[in-house]
Amino acid sequence: MILREAVSGSVSCGLTTRMVIMVLVLGLSAGTAASAIVPAPPQINASSFLLLDTATGEILAEENSTLRLPPASLTKMMTSYIAASEIARGRMSLSDKVKVSEKAWLMEHPGCGKRCGSRMFIEVDKEVLVEDLLRGIVIQSGNDASVAIAEHIAGDEEAFAELMNQYAERLGMENTRFRNSHGLPNDDHYTTAADLAKLAKALISDHPDHYAMYKEKYFTFNNIRQANRNTLLWRDSTVDGVKTGHTEAAGYCLVASAVRENMRLLSVVMGAGSEDARSRESQKLLTYGFRNFETAPLYAANETLTSVRVWHGEQGTLDLVIEEPVVLTLPRGVRDSLAATLDINSIVGAPIAAGDVLGSLRVELDGDTIFTGELKAGGAIEAAGFLASLWDSISLFFLQLFGGDPLVVTE
Repeated sequence: MILREAVSGSVSCGLTTRMVIMVLVLGLSAGTAASAIVPAPPQINASSFLLLDTATGEILAEENSTLRLPPASLTKMMTSYIAASEIARGRMSLSDKVKVSEKAWLMEHPGCGKRCGSRMFIEVDKEVLVEDLLRGIVIQSGNDASVAIAEHIAGDEEAFAELMNQYAERLGMENTRFRNSHGLPNDDHYTTAADLAKLAKALISDHPDHYAMYKEKYFTFNNIRQANRNTLLWRDSTVDGVKTGHTEAAGYCLVASAVRENMRLLSVVMGAGSEDARSRESQKLLTYGFRNFETAPLYAANETLTSVRVWHGEQGTLDLVIEEPVVLTLPRGVRDSLAATLDINSIVGAPIAAGDVLGSLRVELDGDTIFTGELKAGGAIEAAGFLASLWDSISLFFLQLFGGDPLVVTE
């Protein structure tokens, strides 16, 4: 990293603003790296789709991502998320046994009238481990397993659906309404690609141990071996989830996630025309994202970006930090063209509390600002006594009189 300094003549809040310019390059001068040309996203044959970088939340491609659509078995991501949350809170265990109700076994619903849809083949009045039910939900997409776990957690499926809606609200899923635990058709049961991305992102980050189930290719229960319906697990070794769905109303749906190097992408495809199409269109999105973008960690949480002179304080220097990690999604090949600027008040005086805002960080690419953040005091400094403060006042007066820099740390 190359560090260059310059003094600006601009005035902010009555104080001259000093700018420390840090050019994030590796052996290059600012601007020598060519800006990448990013192609338009591929054409996706689906009712709705979205592609995002999970580290930053940056959307790389989307169409109709806020259109309300039936989610089919993508619903089960929320069912398993709630179950994982119950386990994390100590309110349920993987080794708990769940007695299977007739409703869970029979799975009657309007328009069906008999056992139908995907199931893990649990049997009425038998006890099944929570761990097995979760694999039945995640891998086998069992409607029966979904009802069984819903009844175990909330007493009945209707109460569980309300719990699902509470979780959806907490996750910011603004265009989602759940009416059951499995996703079989209901006119008032809907979500969007954008909301499903929020759910999948939370599932991956909040419950990584549970999420590991989503990459398992097979599960055998009751002597019946079933394959995970996410065929991308066989086609692409970097894919580790997430969930498929299909009904006549929803079409063929797939939420997929993959990790390459330090980048995790998440795609949502809703309303594709066939099982093969949902996998093919999802693969298009993932390929587009990994080929054209990268996740760039620039600064760690509480990283010191510079140190400044402190006047009228018991200590003479202070570290300025950025509290939250700075991670950006960038077109591939442009990282060496980034320029970071620290704008700091020209005089930093005590008393100072830890976390006080004393400046700002600005990251630019080709002259466009792509990130701004606050520079904060990395610690507290109490005011100095009268004599020490008086001496600082005299020193500061003569320093400014002869054009010195009040921020420079001196030995």
